[in-house]
Amino acid sequence: MLSALSIRDIVLIDRLDLALARGLCALTGETGAGKSILLDALGLAIGARADAGLVGQGAEQGSVTAVFDLAADHPARTILRDNDLDAEGDIILRRVQAKDGRTRAFINDQPVSVGLLRQVGDELVEIHGQHDERGLLDVSGHRAVLDAFGGLEAKAAEVRKLWTTAAEARLAFAEHEASLAKARAEQDYLRHVVGELDELAPEPGEETSLAEERTLMMHSEKIAADLGEAQDALSGDGGLEARLNQALRRLSRAADQAAGRLDAGIAALERTLVEAADAREEIERAMRALEFDPARLERVETRLFALRAAGRKHNVAVDNLAALADRLREQLTEIEGGEAKLARLSQEADAARAAYMKAAETLSAARQKIAAKLDQEVARELKPLKLDKATFKTEVAVLKPGDAGPDGLDRVSFLISTNPGAPLGPLIKIASGGELSRFVLALKVALASRGSAPTLIFDEVDAGVGGAVAEAVGLRLAELARTAQILVVTHSPQVAARAQHHLRISKGGEAKSKTAKVATRVDVLDRQDRREEIARMLAGSTVTDEARAAADRLIESHP
Repeated sequence: MLSALSIRDIVLIDRLDLALARGLCALTGETGAGKSILLDALGLAIGARADAGLVGQGAEQGSVTAVFDLAADHPARTILRDNDLDAEGDIILRRVQAKDGRTRAFINDQPVSVGLLRQVGDELVEIHGQHDERGLLDVSGHRAVLDAFGGLEAKAAEVRKLWTTAAEARLAFAEHEASLAKARAEQDYLRHVVGELDELAPEPGEETSLAEERTLMMHSEKIAADLGEAQDALSGDGGLEARLNQALRRLSRAADQAAGRLDAGIAALERTLVEAADAREEIERAMRALEFDPARLERVETRLFALRAAGRKHNVAVDNLAALADRLREQLTEIEGGEAKLARLSQEADAARAAYMKAAETLSAARQKIAAKLDQEVARELKPLKLDKATFKTEVAVLKPGDAGPDGLDRVSFLISTNPGAPLGPLIKIASGGELSRFVLALKVALASRGSAPTLIFDEVDAGVGGAVAEAVGLRLAELARTAQILVVTHSPQVAARAQHHLRISKGGEAKSKTAKVATRVDVLDRQDRREEIARMLAGSTVTDEARAAADRLIESHP
């Protein structure tokens, strides 16, 4: 419930701090005293449209703070948690309106968007007045109201879940279908490219090895000449081997007379001859390997150029051609298997749609049934509210399957006819101001046991009625106050007498602000002051003893 309201510099209210209680609270005062200002201020705090004109004269900004005492499981706390805001203790909504039109919003002293403030505010307060187009007058919310009345929220939630599942299945099918269509268009090209690459059969590292072989063959003639000269130096006439052999023979002949002193030299020459022989064999082997083969060079160059041309064509490195072939081959396999996947996704989408339609049709049938019950309960409330000639109907229009949505197959709207034989039409368009408020009151009474915002505000719900009808209005407001906090702006003494709490709104006196000449005041009335105010409402400007006595009777009849 709304436990406290603080207003600073809003129109004629320069400073106001109110403590509010549960039950039915009447707000009374003469016309023009500022009752609407109080409601506008509260509306600002719960996210209503901002207006620089709300800032009081001489002030740079105005502000409104509303404090709510809520149950631990109230939906508003869930919204706060979902937005990483403190959800413990009292919920404090605050709005600052600057004179230049700028506005700031806060929840529990944390800055928030006005949209979030409004979302939370909608869970906390419902304002029903002659010009209110939200709440029960907003046709977009009628379906949810009917579901709440019939206890159909769980079924509606299941329908929304199935709708999401069906939508995701349709999207998956559509995306795969588009992907498959694109793949089919490229299928012939992919087969051609894979065929070319398979025929080429590239291998990783092949380019490097071919390039090295080509370079070697292109220089083989010069290398062979150098090897020939090296071979002549080793084994030709007068070459190294011949000279070493000659030196070895001479040392060997002299060895017998040298008493071992030539043995080391002889051994070294023998090792050198072995190494020289090895070197000669390696040179000969290299010469055989480097024999120039023009046909082999042509084959190497043809292969190398073919690989490089394929790399340029497909814009990949030559070493990645084999990986490209594997990837394109996988795409072809996916295309071939894509038809089976498409068929599976189609079946899943059809099954999800069928499950949604079944649940939506069940929900629609339940809505049709509960709509008749709601009509009956509202009809019972209309007669005592002097609307006995009026007709209320909950229209559940079943949409075409193609127009179905997350909330099911139904478009729900509350229609009325104020006179017999007159066509039914929307609440907001058919009813007059006073009738509209009483229709809303009848609906709220019918819906009272199904829950609503913890604080309900009725602005002149008794407009244009008196006597027994005003008494009936007060009775129903008191009934609503058993399950919610009710604030009613009223000119009816019968309604005010039903209230457990009474606030009198007046204009005049000396304002606390130096710049304001007139201010709106709000006084919490005790029993004596309440008696005087109800007497004023009965008698007008001049309060008589008869009016006071009548006020006593009204108050005593509604303890």
